[in-house]
Amino acid sequence: MTTNTKDWYASWFNTPFYHILYKDRDHAEAMSFMENLTSYLNIPEQAHILDLACGRGRHSIYLNSIGYNVTGLDLSEESIAFAKQFETDNLHFDVHDMSKPYHQQFNAVFNLFTSFGYFENEANNLNTIKAIKSNLKENGVGVIDFMNVNYVIQNLIDKDEKVVEGILFSQKRYEENGYILKDITFESNNQKHHYQERVKALNLNDFKAMFKMAGLTLLEVFGDYKLKPFHSVTSERLILTFM
Repeated sequence: MTTNTKDWYASWFNTPFYHILYKDRDHAEAMSFMENLTSYLNIPEQAHILDLACGRGRHSIYLNSIGYNVTGLDLSEESIAFAKQFETDNLHFDVHDMSKPYHQQFNAVFNLFTSFGYFENEANNLNTIKAIKSNLKENGVGVIDFMNVNYVIQNLIDKDEKVVEGILFSQKRYEENGYILKDITFESNNQKHHYQERVKALNLNDFKAMFKMAGLTLLEVFGDYKLKPFHSVTSERLILTFM
């Protein structure tokens, strides 16, 4: 069996199986969120947006299509290689570790779809916040779209199975030592695979503490992609805007 749990995001996100498992994500919802967010933040057309941990670039591509100059960064070489086919004069992709500052500054930095809290070294969570600050222009705004861990833990589906493109994925979810984990097992071409997703169970107070240490100001907190107010128990998302 192929098993890889060390720096899981560096290995799992680089496999084709990750993209197969999550191929049915709601793109219409993602587009609506980008429109709601850019409108609320009053980001002018042609502004330069950094999509941090962009994956294969679905948010970056859409942001570019509605008039923004976008740079998408991700640690996954496979994802960036795929995204580069969509590059234009105002849309660029690069391989980059988000815990380190990038060499440009932006009007806005977006970190979307729970693309935070992955690091084996927890100090890199704060380093990422500091890197975002360094990548913001004066009066630039940052956005982190994270899960609401209280809601997730209360509604955790312990086990389920899902067939995608003929592959049976078995998923087991649980909380352990301050992390929310998902074990994923499946078989492809007569080879068994096992991967584990591991995300730090960060709450609003954890983010407030990191923002304070990084010298950032929390602006607004939303609880879903329609930008409704955040409720610690019932909101599905924890969406933070800061500068």
